[in-house]
Amino acid sequence: MIPYQKQKIENAICFFAHEHKKKTRQPLYQTFLYKYLAFLDFECIKETGRPCLGLEYMAMQRGPVPIKIYSQRDKIKSDLFQFIPDQEDSRIILAKTKPNLDYFSKKEISLMQKLIEIYASNYINTKLISDASHEAILPWKKTWKNKQNGIIDYATGFDDDLSYKKEEDLTYPEESYLIYRALEI
Repeated sequence: MIPYQKQKIENAICFFAHEHKKKTRQPLYQTFLYKYLAFLDFECIKETGRPCLGLEYMAMQRGPVPIKIYSQRDKIKSDLFQFIPDQEDSRIILAKTKPNLDYFSKKEISLMQKLIEIYASNYINTKLISDASHEAILPWKKTWKNKQNGIIDYATGFDDDLSYKKEEDLTYPEESYLIYRALEI
């Protein structure tokens, strides 16, 4: 269970919309948002064994996509941000205010800032960030290979099948993930 999950998700979206626009002077497009959120969750899993936001992702052609946000993007009401139709099936996300970072750990904030530093640039387009997610997010790769548009299992981010690994051989992130998963069930 992730404490204040809804608030964390909304503030993460607000953060990325606010900081991306601040750095690039361009609005945040939905593809960038989905990749920022996926990088945040999957990097946290790799480092700590727990996702930051705990979103459910689908392995789509352009990379991992948070299913609920993608499917509800035109219905989401928030005081922090808004999705605005742009062209065809695209959306931009605009921050209405500054995010409240009190919901995040120092490590999570540092990772979010790092993602902005890496990807919020006028020369990085949606194809480049999608390609980066294909390379950096191993669970997307594994899921896409086995079942395109399948639901990504966070556990596939670990090299070993954790259900067969001895307890004394688990790394801290692996052990932490098993505890997180047990609490989620």
